[in-house]
Amino acid sequence: MAPAQVEVAHPTAHGGWWSVTAHWLTKYRRVWFGTAVSSFLTPLLYLAGMGYGLGALVDSGASGGIGGVPYVVFVAPGVLAATALQVATGETTFSVIGSIKWDRLYHGMLATPLDVRDAVVGHLTFVLVRVASASVVFMLVAALLGTVRSPWGLLALPMAVLGGMAFASCTYAFSAGLTNDQGITLMFRFVVTPMTLFSGTFFPIEQLPGWLQPVAWATPLWHAVDACRAFMTGRVDVASVAVHVLYLLVWLVAGYVVAVRVLRRRMVV
Repeated sequence: MAPAQVEVAHPTAHGGWWSVTAHWLTKYRRVWFGTAVSSFLTPLLYLAGMGYGLGALVDSGASGGIGGVPYVVFVAPGVLAATALQVATGETTFSVIGSIKWDRLYHGMLATPLDVRDAVVGHLTFVLVRVASASVVFMLVAALLGTVRSPWGLLALPMAVLGGMAFASCTYAFSAGLTNDQGITLMFRFVVTPMTLFSGTFFPIEQLPGWLQPVAWATPLWHAVDACRAFMTGRVDVASVAVHVLYLLVWLVAGYVVAVRVLRRRMVV
């Protein structure tokens, strides 16, 4: 009598990327408290300090705010979008290069039936959870502080998440190609920090020198900030928002495609 054959399910046939996401969620469950300051408390302190501290000086001026709204209302959407981007960047830098070079996590994953796409999609799905949770917390506090002036403001949440993920996929591709962490340090110093400061987060980009404004327009953060600000203040131009969404989707898709190619080449599979 022939022995019974047991059918072994191929992980990728049932969404192998989810097992990758589950791995990252399990790891995060052990360290989540350590990210509370950077992901949740720091942005709220920025909002309080910039919105109410500096905002008191801005609102007391002749303009009485920026664009006809109190400074805290102006800055809240910017901090929301910047928070999403920074959380996304933090989760697609050292963890990516570490999974390749230091703890060789990706080597273990790809020794199973998992594919490079599963590793990338699973990791980015975890990043999506992180970005969305941080954005939700910030949005709730911002709403309680009265900085959401329109029902359209609910759409600022997915807009901020889209902006964060658009940059996350590109950061993933960049990190996957590094051989050491010096490139990450340089990226935070010369890309993430300047982009946070000069993409309309804390002041209108019209105040930048004329030659620098197109640079701000080209950044994904400016598109996320401008769309979030339109939603939260209720000054929505559908055509402009559509352009912002399309631009960020291009970044997201392009970053994913490049990330898969870079990781595949790096892992030699």
